[in-house]
Amino acid sequence: MRFNPAAWAKLAYFRDKTDNEVGGFAITTVDDLLNVQEFITVKQEVTSVSVKFDDIAVADFFETQVDLGRKPEQFARIWLHTHPGDSPEPSGQDETTFARVFGNCNWALMFILAENNRTYAKLSFNIGPKGEILIPVEVDYGQDFGPSDHKLWDEEYKANVNHILGLDDFDIFTRRTAGMKDFAVINSKAHDFIGELENLEPIERQMVLDELANRPDLWDEEVMFI
Repeated sequence: MRFNPAAWAKLAYFRDKTDNEVGGFAITTVDDLLNVQEFITVKQEVTSVSVKFDDIAVADFFETQVDLGRKPEQFARIWLHTHPGDSPEPSGQDETTFARVFGNCNWALMFILAENNRTYAKLSFNIGPKGEILIPVEVDYGQDFGPSDHKLWDEEYKANVNHILGLDDFDIFTRRTAGMKDFAVINSKAHDFIGELENLEPIERQMVLDELANRPDLWDEEVMFI
């Protein structure tokens, strides 16, 4: 798998703009379907552990690419996304999403870019005997590429990437045996969570509260909200 330097720079730029995941599609050359020329995002909701594309935005993206004369294998086979930590290994949710969304394609590739430019690239074949293989990744600086356009990238990020409050963002629920040394951190996160909850739209706030009500395992008597 080879990246045009401009495509790589844009993906890394989006990774570094947030503590959440960001996803999009790769645009490849017609004669080399693993030669990534562009990274394009669509409207999406993101958390620190997930990316959810807007269905209408994906449909519009596909229609635009077809109008440009591109074939589906050039724009709809490689799922690119970032991880905010230093591990590029896919989560269980990543694997489930990849299988659900791309499982009916003849082939597809899941690529993850984490901090320190650590990467994960899995190529899956869904026809014949089927199978999957991890492949190497490189940035091909021998290709022609233009300058970075941070202003344009910022506009695309603002238009497409929407951070939502996810329970996985709030790791206080998993800290079952925190000591007194960690209490200030926990208490600060609790206040941050409450403040963020208050800033949500009423419907979003109710969704979070409903999930908390339906999952009592998230609460622990050792975690105090003051």
